[in-house]
Amino acid sequence: MLSIFFLFPVSFTLPALFAWKVFEKAGEPGWKTLIPFYNLYVWLKIIRKPMWWYVFLLIPFINFFMVMLMLVELAKGFGKYSLWEQGVAVVFPFIYMPYLGMSGEERWTPAEKRKKIKKSWIREWVDAIIFAVIAATIIRTFLIEAYTIPTSSMEKSLLRGDFLFVSKVSYGPKVPNTPLSFPFVHHTMPMSKDRKSFLEWIKLPYYRFKGFREIKNNDVVVFHYPEGDTVSTRFQSERSYYVLVKEYGRDEVWRNKRKFGNIIYRPVDKRENYIKRCIGIPGDTLEIINQEVYINGRLLPFPEKGQFKYSISATGPIHRDIQDELEISGEDYQQMFVKYSELPLTNIAAERIESIPVVRKVERQIAPKGMWFPVLFPFDERYPWNLDNFGPVYIPQKGTTVPISLENISLYERIITVYEGNELNIVDGEIYINGEKADTYTFRMDYYWMMGDNRHNSADSRFWGFVPEDHVVGKAVFVWLSLDPDKPLFGGKIRWNKTFRLIH
Repeated sequence: MLSIFFLFPVSFTLPALFAWKVFEKAGEPGWKTLIPFYNLYVWLKIIRKPMWWYVFLLIPFINFFMVMLMLVELAKGFGKYSLWEQGVAVVFPFIYMPYLGMSGEERWTPAEKRKKIKKSWIREWVDAIIFAVIAATIIRTFLIEAYTIPTSSMEKSLLRGDFLFVSKVSYGPKVPNTPLSFPFVHHTMPMSKDRKSFLEWIKLPYYRFKGFREIKNNDVVVFHYPEGDTVSTRFQSERSYYVLVKEYGRDEVWRNKRKFGNIIYRPVDKRENYIKRCIGIPGDTLEIINQEVYINGRLLPFPEKGQFKYSISATGPIHRDIQDELEISGEDYQQMFVKYSELPLTNIAAERIESIPVVRKVERQIAPKGMWFPVLFPFDERYPWNLDNFGPVYIPQKGTTVPISLENISLYERIITVYEGNELNIVDGEIYINGEKADTYTFRMDYYWMMGDNRHNSADSRFWGFVPEDHVVGKAVFVWLSLDPDKPLFGGKIRWNKTFRLIH
């Protein structure tokens, strides 16, 4: 894992090689450009920058911007102060640096002997914008990022319209897989459904820096959608590509562009962001029995504001004041005008509704054990699981070896092939991994089990299985604004009592 610390500085030897003559004009022997790490020290010395810059040159991704700044400083040494000249130095260093070094007309001037150049107000603004973009990119990549809650899968712990901050330093920030991307855009360019906002010219391996803590059971976590590697541009992540293939067939999904749009691939860091509660951590064994979650045989407390679906039988409509009192969404409230309805409710809300005179019965819905939901992981009738009775299932831990067979391969197939990049084949009843017969498998990554607090209205690990560690983005820590999507702008839109709250 330490190799990535050396990958970037060693790669910077290449532009330094092209600066051989530049070094010589600056008074340093050209051969110093040949020595990895040392050449960066000499480079900083030439441009008269403090040696603490060197620390940032060892940090992947940040060092990319540091070298850009160092190239600009080299250009300044030859009197190149215009924006286009410095831009050429950054974008085409392998051409521009040799030109500056070999041209008889270009002269090097040390920083202390240069004339001060007064920038125009346009240049001042351009420089400020560039600095702000770079600074904001570093902050949102490595420190903290803002997200919003688009669905009701975490209600009532988190509400639709909540705006929150996600800490990336809690579990450790990770190096972007695709660092070349349009600023402040996730995976698709504005006003487009399938135009990528990133370039894959540079692809970096997974690496996560040390965080302040490990993921714990019941943490609220933001992560990349595990089934988001392949998506239909018509449905995006609203409906999994893999579900569409099972329902319509692969040929139909790829052929019918009018119905499904284009089918595109996304790298890990550009997949849709989801937010759920981490129910199980690596090494845990999880089982759901009649909606109660057991981790390693012990009951896991249910979130105080979590919801299940209840059936409600009533003789008449329920007064609208109940919607505000119990914070029932507008969509759910409309269902309460019928004599029989199914609603996601907290335990407290269910008790309150049951006390209303027109309500005859309120009953929590529970799918009995053995009733198989084919749409649930691992999509195998040998595992007749449903939303309320699921498992037991072991959550893989890095370095752990498990036996594999035709009976349980459906549990681990996606881990082996998609997440950990192996080739898996079944020939004459035997399992082959990378061409070799296998009856065990050793996991290379840690995995997690994520579930929404709105248990009957959440697309989570029960639908797509394990979440790999390289998909984890960060910990949801703080709600700084909460807007009610069912209320007008000047009619209670801001949920003041839900704003500025910690996430538990």
